[in-house]
Amino acid sequence: QLQASGGGLVQTGDSLRISCAASGRTFSNYDMGWFRQAPGKEREFVAFITSTGGTTYYTDSVKGRFTIPRDNADNAKNILYLQMNDLKPEDTAVYYCAARWMGLARNPELYPYWGQGTQVTVSS
Repeated sequence: QLQASGGGLVQTGDSLRISCAASGRTFSNYDMGWFRQAPGKEREFVAFITSTGGTTYYTDSVKGRFTIPRDNADNAKNILYLQMNDLKPEDTAVYYCAARWMGLARNPELYPYWGQGTQVTVSS
């Protein structure tokens, strides 16, 4: 089970850190992805991190603004973060975390485990 939280209403240029808490499995063994879905749009890939935290990937629109910190302490707590800086109105969406094995995937259908999303709204 995964549960995203920490979303909210922020202004353009603000920062926000959202969390993904896992239970029932040791998600430290999984590669993790962050996705988002805006109203009327398909769910899109945002970011990915390997189970060890050694490799990350970001979609072009968030590169340089979003990061996924992941260390042993977070893994021990079964929690993952998405740090979002310099937020823009186009970042407004419901954000989801997801887990899989076997490396990077940008296709949400390749993630078997999903959490409830958290709403992030960026006002202009």
